[in-house]
Parts: sequence; structure tokens; C-alpha cells
Amino acid sequence: MYIRKSTRSYKGRTYTNYVLVESVQTPKGPRQKTICSLGDLGPRPREEWLSLARKIEDALLGQGRLVDQGDAEVDAILRQVQERRQKAPPQPAGGGQLITVDPSRVTTEQHREAGPVHVGFQFWQRLDLDRILHDCGLPETMRQLACAMVLNRLIAPASEHAMPDWIRRTALIDILDADFDGVDDDRLYRVLDKLYPHRATIEAALVQRERNLFNLDTTVYLYDLTSTYFEGLCVRNDKAKRGYSRDQRPDCKQVVVGLVVNRDGFPITHEVFAGNTRDHTTLATMLDRLSERAGLKKGATIVIDRGMAYDENIAELRKRNLHYVVASRQPERDRWLADFEDTDGFTPVLRQPSPLNPTQKKSTIEVKTRTDDAQTYVLCRSEQRIAKDRAIRAKHEERLRADIDKLTQRIANGRLVDAAKINQAIGRLKERYPRAARYFDLTYDQGTLNAEFDADKHLHAERLDGCYLLKTSRKDLSGDELWRIYVLLTRADIDQTW
Repeated sequence: MYIRKSTRSYKGRTYTNYVLVESVQTPKGPRQKTICSLGDLGPRPREEWLSLARKIEDALLGQGRLVDQGDAEVDAILRQVQERRQKAPPQPAGGGQLITVDPSRVTTEQHREAGPVHVGFQFWQRLDLDRILHDCGLPETMRQLACAMVLNRLIAPASEHAMPDWIRRTALIDILDADFDGVDDDRLYRVLDKLYPHRATIEAALVQRERNLFNLDTTVYLYDLTSTYFEGLCVRNDKAKRGYSRDQRPDCKQVVVGLVVNRDGFPITHEVFAGNTRDHTTLATMLDRLSERAGLKKGATIVIDRGMAYDENIAELRKRNLHYVVASRQPERDRWLADFEDTDGFTPVLRQPSPLNPTQKKSTIEVKTRTDDAQTYVLCRSEQRIAKDRAIRAKHEERLRADIDKLTQRIANGRLVDAAKINQAIGRLKERYPRAARYFDLTYDQGTLNAEFDADKHLHAERLDGCYLLKTSRKDLSGDELWRIYVLLTRADIDQTW
């Protein structure tokens, strides 16, 4: 409540009146409601007007202890207001009457998180995912469960077994107007089974929608792979095979997952390969998927890691009229040793710390470009990477030497005498430690295991520590720009993206 001044002129004279008003909310917005007239308030000093209004408000709210009992003026105003309210028509039910509440006795139940799922659902709608799934023939219940699963992956990733409890702890039941009380992990698995046959259609529609919504770049694509393993025999999964395990679980069957993202980090398409698939054999298949689902255009740039830097893959990219940026394999890097050691021509890459971490210290990168044949090479050198390369090599060498000693002991004790099996054991060591085995010449002759260390080759490798080589068909970009495009490949790191 507060006091408002009102003036009126009559026959040449100006009359002043003060009214006590309160602000009330109406369907047409806030309005001022007159409580009573206070006259001209002449006898009372102006600085006491607000105090008078507060005393009257406290008295009307039943807080008598705050009212001066001896203030006749306040008592008179209270009687006036009470008489006016008695004559007023009764308010309809629910008219906002005040009640007294003891906060210590208030309890709540069925708390539900609303904020994150509300924001996630807004993006679900903006991406038009409900319509995309509807066009795939999924009923409304399946679409609601798919939405809940997507939001879980976005907000608080959990297994299908733990997901139903999370769903019931959120406001998704109200937001989606769905009944999730009977949801269990079997129903969620069935949703995945229904989605899987439509993955190509969903990816194609989603890519198109994202391009329209976010104006995404369509000139650079980054491709990488990872593997995920299974516990069990997986007898009904044809793609579950044993192969190179990035999870250090060669005892388990696995599948290989390939993912393509654009330069903005948006996933474009994916494919699941058999677990024994070699990385460099997947490129042609992924280019086909990219053409089918994202409309891969001629002249686009494909960024791949050194695991796919084989001549047949480069030839495949050229045949499709695509550009490429790729890290060269080690044998190709070796022939540029003299250029790496020559410091002339290297220019630093200026790297800014992340806005989220202003104190971040970026590693120092220097680049130099060279042109040979139809390709441009970018020689990259990092002082901070030297220690990392040497530590990795030293760890592998230590493990290899320990296993060589064990193999030598087995031969000396007569536990391993068959020359064929000994040579097989040597081959397994070379396969297990490829980073270190290249510096050792392992042979077996007349009951003796020989392990000769190639010091010259080892010194040659040390001179290239901290150095790596990029090659590309692009001739319109500087070494700095090419390096920045290549490091975008970290956005295709599936272990981080998924």
C-alpha cells in the first residue's frame, strides 16, 4: 500500500486529497485499488505519511502488535475501511483471501527436475525430431520414449536399466503428457530395435534440419573410428569379432564404430563395422554413407588420421574429386628429417586460450610448408611433444625388453624348444610392441635368442621427436590454416563425442 495525491479545481480553488491505494493484479494488468480517503493530511508532517500507510497495512493484515494503540487517526481509518469492505459484494470462491502459514510444518513430495529437460525438449522440437520419427512410422508412445532417452543422453547419461528411475525423477511426465510409470529397460531396448532400421533416414533428415537451423558448413568433414567391446559370447551378433582393441580388452569381442562430423562438431553420419575390420579399409564405405545421407559434394575436404593414410585411400579420395588433409605415416615423415632439423622457414601458430579457461597454457606449435609432386606438406614441430614422444617410446622399450628376457629364460630352461613356436613368439612381441620393436633385430639361431639393438635407427627417431607431417591436396591454404583444419579432428574423437 502507498499514499497517492489527488488534486481537483472547483470555482477557481484547488482542493487536495490523499487516498490510500494498493496495487492489485487484474486480467488487464496491474491496477490501483483505493482503500480509503485520508483527507488533506494537513496536520501530519509529510515524512510521516509513509509510516501511516505501513501502520494501516499492518493493521489490515492482522498484525496488531505493530500498530500504535493510542493512534486515534489510525483507528478511525481502520473502522472506515472495515465498514466499506462489509458493504462490498462478496468475492467469488478462490478470490485470494490471505491465510497464515507455518513454514516449519510445510512438507513436499515427488520432487521433479524441470529445468534441464525443459530446455532439452525445446531443442527436440526445434530439430523437428518428433515429425522425423513420425514419418518413419513410429507410434506416439515410441516417440515419447525416444525423446526421453535422447534427453537422458544429453543431461545425465545412464544405462537403459537406470534410465526409468531418472525419467520418473524429472518433469518429462508432465512435459510430454505421458505415463512412464510402467517403463522398464525392456521397453527402452525395444525402442532402440525400432529406431535402428531407420537410422539412415533419421540421419539424413536431421542433417538437413540442422543445416537449415544453424547454417552449418558443408565443405569440411572429419572422420575417425573407435571400438567398443562386449562381455559374453555374442553368438547372435555377426559383427562382434576380436580385433585391435582401443579399450585394451583383446579378450573380448567388439565392433568398430566410424563417425563423421563437420567442422562445427555436429555428427553427420556413422557406421558400425565388424570388430576385426582394419581402419584404413573403412574409408570408401564411409564416403558412400556420407554421399547418401548428407549429399557429399565434389571439392569437399576430408580430414583423416594417419591410421588411414594409405595410398589406396588417397587414390580413392582423388577419384571422387575430394580434397584431403591427413597425417602422414612415419616412413614418409623420415625423408623430411633434414627439413625438420633446419629451423629456417618455421613460423609459430598463434593459439588463444579457451574463453572458459583464460589461464590455459597452449603448447607451442611451429609449421613449415613444402610442395612436392601434387601435394602440399606441412611440417609441424612441438617442443612440448618431444618429452611425450620419448616417454611413450621408453615405456614400450622397457616392456619389450622385459618380455624378451622372459622369452630368453623360457628357451634357456627348455620350456620352449620348438623353433617354429619360438619364431611365433617373436612375431607376437613385434605385433604387441610395434613402437619399440622397430629398433630391435630379433632372431633365433641354434638355441639362442638374439636381440640386437639398432642405435642408429633409435637416434634417427629421437631427432624426429615432437615432429609430425601433414599432407594435403589443398594449395589455397597456408600451413597455419591447414594445421588448424587438421586439429579439428579432435572433434571427431568418438570417445568424447559419444
